[in-house]
Amino acid sequence: MKPCYQSRMMKALRREPVDCTPIWMMRQAGRYMQEYREVREKGTFLELCRNPERCAEVMLTAVEKLGVDAAIIFSDLLPILQEMGMELEFQKGEGPVIHNAILDASLEDNLRPLEDVDALGYVYETVRLTRAGLNENLPLIGFAGAPFTLASYAIEGRASRNYLGVKKMMYMYPESWDRIMSRLADALVAYLSAQIDAGADIVQLFDSWVGCLSPYDYDRYVRKYSQSVISRVKEHSPQTPFIHFSTGNPMLLPSISVAGGDCIGADWRIAPAEAWKMVGFDRAFQGNLDPAILLTTPQEIRFRVQKILNQLGDRPGHVFNLGHGVYPQTPVENAIELVKIVHELTAR
Repeated sequence: MKPCYQSRMMKALRREPVDCTPIWMMRQAGRYMQEYREVREKGTFLELCRNPERCAEVMLTAVEKLGVDAAIIFSDLLPILQEMGMELEFQKGEGPVIHNAILDASLEDNLRPLEDVDALGYVYETVRLTRAGLNENLPLIGFAGAPFTLASYAIEGRASRNYLGVKKMMYMYPESWDRIMSRLADALVAYLSAQIDAGADIVQLFDSWVGCLSPYDYDRYVRKYSQSVISRVKEHSPQTPFIHFSTGNPMLLPSISVAGGDCIGADWRIAPAEAWKMVGFDRAFQGNLDPAILLTTPQEIRFRVQKILNQLGDRPGHVFNLGHGVYPQTPVENAIELVKIVHELTAR
């Protein structure tokens, strides 16, 4: 049993009583931190993601500075697509661009099965180095993008407002859609399992783009693939907590919960009490402060944190987090203050 097994983060994920509510933040090592910007200036984003020493450095610095209750590896959702044949580039001002996107069903084989999970060895080394440098009582979170979100990038080729390409593939070419999603699900099982084997104590699945779907479309075209990933990773490592996070459409939460996860995360578009009710009280709940609140004042942050805590009461199983990642414009002092406020207001 790892020392972090009895940490407040791991206890909360098991819905056990804790001395105070644990908190970590998505994108907690990012452009809002001077230390990250200094490392980032030494190369491209993808070069950074492939440099385990620097990835570990930026996350360990963030954890120490913020005082959070968990670290998450510094990586990105998309490098796995590179190892599956996608020609990925992060363009300045554009974000990620895939140059051989699956623009129609005839191009489905542009996304190949992940033949060698060790091709992502730099991610596993990031896990090992971060775990080695982290306080043994703090858990480390590994992560991956969910099948739908990765398929959307692969098909759209870049950020999308209407997701017409991915929806057309789902509706008109269900056999191609199944092959694409099945390849991604198989790859993600191997990828997350390898992160656990390298030292990740918790894993999280990010379905960042799934909010474009209706509950019907999620249940018909998406749920079984995410469910397959979660159930097979849990078979590989039953003791490793699994967090399942989606954003954009709170009405998906009941189906997200059915797809699986020991803890279900929600964004700020729904009241936390309502979100947990929709998820089910047999799961832990993660969330869900609007990250824009961190652009305001300590007084407003305290007010908003208390508002969330008042709704959730003393039910065990809450992991405090933002409803999405920290914005680059965030004053780092406000992020530090958020952690202090959550710990202070929930001390038991």
